[in-house]
Amino acid sequence: MILYIAEKPSVGRAVADVLSKPHQKGDGFIRTANGDVVTWCIGHLLEQAEPDAYNPEFKKWRREHLPIVPVKWKHSVKPATQKQFKVIKKLINEADVLVNMGDPDRVGQILVDEIINYCGVPKEKREAAKRCLINDMNADAILRALNDLRRNIDFIPLATSALARARADWLYGINMTRLCTLRGQSSGYNGVLSVGRVQTPVLGLVVNRDLEIENFVSKPFYDVFIDFKTDKNQVYTAKWKPSSACEPYMDEEGRLVLKKLAETVLKKVTGQSGTVLAVTEERAKQASPLPYNLSALQIDASRRFNLNAQRTLDVCQQLYEKHKLITYPRSDCRYLPSGHFGDTQRVTQAITKTVPGLTEAVGIADLSVKSKAWNDDKVSAHHAIVPTSRGVDISRLSLDEQNVYELLARQYLMQFYPPFQYQEKQIDTEVGGGLFISRQKEVVDKGWKALLPERKSSYEDPEFSAVRLPDVIKGEAVLCVDGRLDEKQTSPPRHFTDASLLSAMTGIARYVTDRAIKKVLRDTDGLGTEATRAGIIELLFKRDYLTKKGKEIHATDIGRRLILSLPEAMTKPDMTAHWESQLEAISEKKIKYGQFMQPMVEGLHVFIYQVDNIHFGGLKGLGKASYKKLTTKIRKKDIFNKKP
Repeated sequence: MILYIAEKPSVGRAVADVLSKPHQKGDGFIRTANGDVVTWCIGHLLEQAEPDAYNPEFKKWRREHLPIVPVKWKHSVKPATQKQFKVIKKLINEADVLVNMGDPDRVGQILVDEIINYCGVPKEKREAAKRCLINDMNADAILRALNDLRRNIDFIPLATSALARARADWLYGINMTRLCTLRGQSSGYNGVLSVGRVQTPVLGLVVNRDLEIENFVSKPFYDVFIDFKTDKNQVYTAKWKPSSACEPYMDEEGRLVLKKLAETVLKKVTGQSGTVLAVTEERAKQASPLPYNLSALQIDASRRFNLNAQRTLDVCQQLYEKHKLITYPRSDCRYLPSGHFGDTQRVTQAITKTVPGLTEAVGIADLSVKSKAWNDDKVSAHHAIVPTSRGVDISRLSLDEQNVYELLARQYLMQFYPPFQYQEKQIDTEVGGGLFISRQKEVVDKGWKALLPERKSSYEDPEFSAVRLPDVIKGEAVLCVDGRLDEKQTSPPRHFTDASLLSAMTGIARYVTDRAIKKVLRDTDGLGTEATRAGIIELLFKRDYLTKKGKEIHATDIGRRLILSLPEAMTKPDMTAHWESQLEAISEKKIKYGQFMQPMVEGLHVFIYQVDNIHFGGLKGLGKASYKKLTTKIRKKDIFNKKP
């Protein structure tokens, strides 16, 4: 008997539907006509054991117990799912062959693997287990997946990565939450101060952004613009480019901050003759963006429809499981397997059925075009999120479902559109010893950008000017007929929104300050995973660490106090981003489990020492100036890099 173990009931039922009939429906399983059985988990049936499972004394939160580091890790069956666990355990013992049908990611892998291991399956049977990767809930796609079973042991690195992540989260969360809560109690705060290896740096991003905005001092900067006239009475505008000699009078962004210098330049060149130094023209192409992964989709859904990350994920799950209109949504991949290229005709037909408004767009698409998205080398357990070959009447979808599906459909169709093309022209003009630059960008072919909703089309960006530069040649003489001085003010950074916070979590390398860590991070390395980022943000709101003001995300008073009371290394993304990079390396067999866990446990001892030796909870009621003063005092302590 083959036992198929799915991650959730909806997947289990979809799998059973394509297997031999008639079916015998049992309590928590479906038996097929040939005797094979499909069963399912209800998410995680097991959980990391609580501290008191290792020592009954750990039930009480006491400083002398910390750090709690299990020697032999334990799991326990979740009370709410004990009944289903017993069903699966009985079926596992009866089965000849086991098939892991967890979702195609590291969580789905470990979710089923940990049950098989917990049930004490013999080594031979465990090594004979198969892995089925389902990315599409439609019958044809499930049948293809069932005909392409792999060896489950080939996915051990993926499961090991998930195991390391779960244990690191437990160690860090249990120990630091207990310690910070105890320290908070000693300072008069009676609530639980929850700390996590991902949630705390994310909160830190928001707190530091809030403080940066509050303490921002706007300063003026200056641009010099002049108008040149040619012999043919054509006029064009150019902007002064300060030379390296002007660097002492410029800020870190390269903006001129000395008004007197700008006025001197303007006075010096007005009415003077100049010379065209260079004229360059080139046509540039921009290929279509890749299909969506979950984070990219959540960011665009937030910008377009003001959907938060969790809502977008929930909508995607409905489109995937209930309507079967899209492929597996919790994907971090933006590429597609070459084998799916043969489905383009059926997928685009499904798009026109579901979104009739895209019928014309589908008709224009060239389905013979194979964009860079089709790349087997970039696809592992799962691929980009795209529409399936199933179409439904759009009236069956909620407004949010319609909006998210259309986003996915447009992004998919972009793969069959030509590049966006534009013409760039630049004139470099010299007058009075200064260099003045004129630039023009003009759209040649909208290409895939024709699929963008008009009000959001980037080709309408002010960077693309409707004003054409004249036809001049190198060495041509021109006259500076007018000029102006533009005084502007530096602006503070913007508060985080759902979209920008997700973007920060996805490309965290931008916020990492440690150069050694930054060097090993890729642009796509982030905090958390595609499947967990939305939940992390939601958790911070539920714990009253974050609040919303319109679209803006702000830290609450308690969220700010917590961050400012912790050692800096715990509140910045550097360490956690590096951990995420190492966890990915485990799944790619580049490092081993112990190479990650041992330094992690050593670092835990350091953090406990640091928190013990830092002023904690003393920020209650402080104003902005006091926050800044105390923050500086905390940051200057020399304990951050000391080991006990």
